[in-house]
Amino acid sequence: MVFEQKSTRMRMNLWNETKSVPISRTMIWDAYKHVKSNKGSAGVDEIGWDEFESDRSKQLYKLWNRMSS
Repeated sequence: MVFEQKSTRMRMNLWNETKSVPISRTMIWDAYKHVKSNKGSAGVDEIGWDEFESDRSKQLYKLWNRMSS
């Protein structure tokens, strides 16, 4: 009788194995414009528009980075 030994190697997951939809920077930008046009309010982080706008690029990057990872 011959037994096959299964590999126990660990492997990293690719983004397409963990995310059903990859989040692009364009998606974040479009969402930002949509919320701004609707005069959206502060979220759970309680950052208002004035504070968000003062460093918009950094805030949008942080949002994209968290959603895409």
